[in-house]
Amino acid sequence: MVFIIRFKIMNVKKNSRIRRATKFRKNLQKFNNIRLLIHRTSRHIYAQIISKDNKILVTASTLEKKIRKKLKYTGNIKASILIGIKIAKRSIKKGILSVSFDRSGFKYHGRIKALANSARNTGLNF
Repeated sequence: MVFIIRFKIMNVKKNSRIRRATKFRKNLQKFNNIRLLIHRTSRHIYAQIISKDNKILVTASTLEKKIRKKLKYTGNIKASILIGIKIAKRSIKKGILSVSFDRSGFKYHGRIKALANSARNTGLNF
């Protein structure tokens, strides 16, 4: 019985995150901007810059071998700071200087905040 209650709570939590993300993306489509999309799991963090027509322009994640070698653990703030720096450098190299920040419904704290601040400090505007 306890397992069923916990499972329902987890589904509600995930569903509310997805609802927040879709609501934000609908508003973003009105402005037709390039967006910096973030996704996080307990073990990894992913960042993508997506164009107006939903094509991936630049990516960075903790799954890359070069980044994984630099880190002891890939699911912490140190890893997200490194990903923020990488995504900003790669996007500036491609000529993308301004994006909209899409946090995929995750709360703006911890690893998401660290990634955003490091990308801003490297030169990406949002």
